[in-house]
Amino acid sequence: MKIIDVCPFYSPSGGGVRTYIHQKLKIGPRLGHEIVIIAPGDKNRSERLGEKARLITIASPRFPLDRKYWYFDDESALYAVLDHECPDVVEVSSPWRSPMTVARWRGSALRSLVMHADPLSAYAYRWFDPFLERNTIDRRFEPYWNHLRLLGRSFDLTICANHDLARRLQNGGMQGVRVVPFGVETALFSPQHRDPGLRKSLLAHCGLDTKGRLLVGAGRLAPEKRWPMVVEAVTAVSRHMPVGLVLFGDGRERRSILRAIAGNPHVRLFEAVRDRRTFAAILASADGVIHGCEAETFGMVTAEARASGTPVIVPDAGGAADHADAGSDLLYRAGDTLAVASAVRRFCALPIARSPGLAISSHQDHFEALFGCYATLLSGAQAA
Repeated sequence: MKIIDVCPFYSPSGGGVRTYIHQKLKIGPRLGHEIVIIAPGDKNRSERLGEKARLITIASPRFPLDRKYWYFDDESALYAVLDHECPDVVEVSSPWRSPMTVARWRGSALRSLVMHADPLSAYAYRWFDPFLERNTIDRRFEPYWNHLRLLGRSFDLTICANHDLARRLQNGGMQGVRVVPFGVETALFSPQHRDPGLRKSLLAHCGLDTKGRLLVGAGRLAPEKRWPMVVEAVTAVSRHMPVGLVLFGDGRERRSILRAIAGNPHVRLFEAVRDRRTFAAILASADGVIHGCEAETFGMVTAEARASGTPVIVPDAGGAADHADAGSDLLYRAGDTLAVASAVRRFCALPIARSPGLAISSHQDHFEALFGCYATLLSGAQAA
């Protein structure tokens, strides 16, 4: 198949979408498919990244709220590229404006919406959950639900990477929803990378010896990640139990997180770790990985932690919840600081739980399943 991914949130500077895209560009051709990514950028450009793998950028304006991204503003330019490429499948990895643009394209390709974002959890529920019932919030955001239902009718299928989001979309009346979990680099993330010396060093940064508990957090420093909540919860527990938190990430919420840390010697904030092998060693050497965001579409860091054999402390909603194991992991009520603190306290009271690594899907597994869905639908359409 020739598969085009119209990807409005691709950025050369990094991020989860970029990681996913580059895995697709590598694995798709290996499976016999041609992969073309169309993204907005500073200028019109076509770059070959391997056999049957290309990245096309269309000159577009910068996104005003985050200058490392752009946004499509010229439908005719996008349609011209799609017409020229003649794909079998067109994917769109945004639930906002871009899928409606692709829905209006007159080509005959199979259309797939891949949910790389969960705006209701990231914004509406996070803002109003403390005051309103979910049903009330959904009624107030009925125009957005109408938009999602229209997308469900306009696309042949909608791909979700976690069961919580899929269930909510189906209950909201969206058609064609399928769960295809994303994957991790299973060859890289493994318990074999545990390093007692690294664990000792990270605990020392938190003013603790090796008898303390080491929690690691990692991800964008963005409001929906709820890092101040995590910091406040760990801070409360650290007054009574020897637990430290090492947080890795970059983003615009850095100052608010530092305010939440407020000089606590047991909580440290470091820049994101770019070297993947070093990051794999950090996850494998931690006693636990903690996460605060209930709006994850998959929960890449928590999946990588489980592949590393490290327990996770995660909210009971969103993609991260899919990686919790009842035997060694702790779910807490999403968005509740007291619930996070209680989970951390229970975690610290339990013996350190190590496992040989949970069976997590690889990137190869994910794309085999995803492209298998497309092939099945295409063969059915051709037969009809």
